[in-house]
Amino acid sequence: MSILTVTNLSHSYGGREILNNVSFRLLKGEHVGLIGANGEGKSSFMNIITGKLEPDEGQIEWSKRVRVGYLDQHAVLEKGKTIRDVLRDAFKYLFDLEQEMQDMYMKMGEVSEDELTLLLEEVGTIQDILDHNDFYIIDAKIDETARGLGLDEIGLDRDVNDLSGGQRTKVLLAKLLLEKPDILMLDEPTNYLDEQHIIWLQRYLQEYENAFILISHDIPFLNSVVNLIYHVEDKELNRYVGDYDNFLKVYEAKKAQLEAAYKRQQQEIAELEDFIARNKARVATRNMAMSRQKKLDKMDLIELTREKPKPEFDFKEGRTSGRLIFETKDLVIGYEEPLSKPLNLRMERGQRIALVGANGIGKTTLLKSILGLIKPYSGEVELGENLLIGYFEQEAKEKNENTCIEEMWNEFPSWNQFEIRAALAKCGLTTDHIESKVMVLSGGEQAKVRLCKIMNKETNILLLDEPTNHLDVDAKEELKRALKDFKGGILLISHEPDFYNDVATEIWNCESWSTKI
Repeated sequence: MSILTVTNLSHSYGGREILNNVSFRLLKGEHVGLIGANGEGKSSFMNIITGKLEPDEGQIEWSKRVRVGYLDQHAVLEKGKTIRDVLRDAFKYLFDLEQEMQDMYMKMGEVSEDELTLLLEEVGTIQDILDHNDFYIIDAKIDETARGLGLDEIGLDRDVNDLSGGQRTKVLLAKLLLEKPDILMLDEPTNYLDEQHIIWLQRYLQEYENAFILISHDIPFLNSVVNLIYHVEDKELNRYVGDYDNFLKVYEAKKAQLEAAYKRQQQEIAELEDFIARNKARVATRNMAMSRQKKLDKMDLIELTREKPKPEFDFKEGRTSGRLIFETKDLVIGYEEPLSKPLNLRMERGQRIALVGANGIGKTTLLKSILGLIKPYSGEVELGENLLIGYFEQEAKEKNENTCIEEMWNEFPSWNQFEIRAALAKCGLTTDHIESKVMVLSGGEQAKVRLCKIMNKETNILLLDEPTNHLDVDAKEELKRALKDFKGGILLISHEPDFYNDVATEIWNCESWSTKI
């Protein structure tokens, strides 16, 4: 049975055509991976089918009474509510049904026998719904899901207003999973999860009875939970049965077949054109030449998919720093309350360190305290000599009205337009992207612009906060290569072992000094 049918969908955004005449069908219980390079339109497609964006053309048809759950990282959490309050809201429809049932019981003493029979039938129906949805063990389900995503470590009585961005996303994800909708829509859910919580979510999705659509660039995670792939490329959406690895085999085979057919056709065209050019002027062979021309005119030309620009990341290395990068003396990080025990950390030239641990324990706060962007709760940080720091923030702070060209010009005012365009193109951005406003780009494209600014300044120490969030597979691999080639020091926050294990030579587990565990 079809839950969702999308027909002839087209959409443009920021002057760019993103999807053209796309059709899609989702059946009950299908586990779909929605994949494609950065900026191909995955998130736009998700926003269109959930009604957050209006398409230029096309029809979106949901079957009746389908409950849709969408992980919206911009949803507002009400101040004054605890995490437990928000999670209990997932069952609001069940609490409303229970109240309706209680009201019916109150009426039963005042109605006729026929009305009583009807009320008893309705009460029975509601009771079945409550039983089927485990209404009487709601608190146990909340505790289980909270444990799975690490919310119990934060504390279920914590005010949602006090949470970090990653913790907030965890709460929204937990609420969504507890709602158990008929179709679950997840856009990069692993970006804000720690390793053990990614494993828990993986198991949860493997056992999920209903349908879901998942956008993820985490290939091992994707492979383990999906049974269908929809690939967005060149404004088209194509369906492949199986996981990502199977898609890749079929996709590469189709691409090779198309290239071979294209070469054969180009050879045939060249031979026809040569025959026509040699014979059209001679009376004896003019008819044959015209016949060849007709064949040429009727030919359906094969077009190859335009090659996507592959990013090339290279960090410009500055002069060597002093031996000391930074040293902390009884540093306690935090805002209104401490997030860590007193820390005596030291980093020296050439060290490559990955900071790992659960969300919300202060990894980002530590980076910002080292950089002097926020004041320590107590203690001090000493920075070394001759440091040329490249700092990659996890998320852009606000909507950026600048075009990519203006954004780079602000950073490199002496460059000409050719140099700016060349630098952005090298990071895998097309002309359309380069001329667009930063705010209309996808998360991955915005990350490439921010990386471009860091790469083109001389640096000898890189402080990178979750640089792989939103990056597609090619960009992630290229960033890994560039960091391995970088000769300076690296302090990296990442939740992806496949990434940081290849880059870092030391792992600092921040949970060992956090006050939040």
